[in-house]
Amino acid sequence: MGKVFFTNGNIIDVVNEKIFKGSILTEDGVICEVGADLKAPEGAEVVDFGGNFVSPGLFNCHTHILMSGEPDGGGNIGDVATIVNALENCRKHIETGVTFIRDVGGAKYYDIELRDAQKKGKIFAPEMQVSGKNICMTGGHGWSMGREADGPDDARKASREQLRAGADWVKLMATGGVMTNGVEPGSPQLTEEEMRAAIEEAHKVGKRTCTHAQGNTGIKNALRAGIDSIEHGFYLDDWCYDWMKEHDVFFVPTLSAMYWIKVNGVEAGIPEWAVRKVNGAFEAHKKSFYEAYKAGVKIALGTDAGTPFNFHDRTAYEMVLMVEDGMEPWDALKTGTVNAADLCQVSATHGTIEPGKKANFTVYGGDPVADIKNVCDCRMTVIGGKVMFSK
Repeated sequence: MGKVFFTNGNIIDVVNEKIFKGSILTEDGVICEVGADLKAPEGAEVVDFGGNFVSPGLFNCHTHILMSGEPDGGGNIGDVATIVNALENCRKHIETGVTFIRDVGGAKYYDIELRDAQKKGKIFAPEMQVSGKNICMTGGHGWSMGREADGPDDARKASREQLRAGADWVKLMATGGVMTNGVEPGSPQLTEEEMRAAIEEAHKVGKRTCTHAQGNTGIKNALRAGIDSIEHGFYLDDWCYDWMKEHDVFFVPTLSAMYWIKVNGVEAGIPEWAVRKVNGAFEAHKKSFYEAYKAGVKIALGTDAGTPFNFHDRTAYEMVLMVEDGMEPWDALKTGTVNAADLCQVSATHGTIEPGKKANFTVYGGDPVADIKNVCDCRMTVIGGKVMFSK
């Protein structure tokens, strides 16, 4: 690839919370220099940022790349259509500034194949980490595309199966959820003992674990079992915040998932039972998010993309919702960059714009600190020093 000189940008330093006019020199997809007075080396390709605002590449840490936001969840389509949709979803992420996704539950290990294809440069997609099939109790939330397991021994085996298939994460279902009929968000599902067995297997080989956890009892079961990140977290409390801070557990609130269901409702074709569950937990979810933030819990950006009307081109809107619910704009930007890189354990190479890091950039048309809604105006996406999208 050689040297690429990116110039005329307002560089967003998310760590030091400052923005400065400058340029970025990259070589073979890695940042070499960042500064205000840099000059393009002879022979370097020059890319003009056009005075726009340059952020570290945006992460979405909770996606379902095989799902496309249909009102009913969209599970009744064929394999070819599923893959076609997934490739389209990957394109949507890139065209809205997303350079890295963590996918947390798909069918038939297609997510693992997509990740491998992306690494080989065979598909147009963000970088990704994946989890294979979610592990749930028989008949539990996500059973239709997950791996049902009952008892610690079976949960241990299920975890080993995901790891054998090549999963980066093991996803566990600690509670019921919104988009499975007949289960409730507040109800615990996998037991503490079942989750501990699965988590032990992942941790033995250096892999991380996350949990769909909405109700308080299930959240606490997962935390005591050793989980690495809590997804959704409708009903958190002070005990949870203290535990999460002490044990370095992340929170991925996915405010978007609830928001888009509530905004669209049954009139748009979303099942009544799903809307009922969202309406019942909506305010509690917002409260848990704000309290976790104020308590100092580490928060990473994820949207649950693929759930009803929660399309894969809406990642950045999660930051808008976070700010509307009480988070400062700088902190919202961190959730999708430096915090997300920390969650995915790629901080050595991702999450900030500095020498030695991968040249992943998201370019916004306006200052997102002055108005967080500017994150919805992506002008350019760069992955590994290559312009993947520009307008």
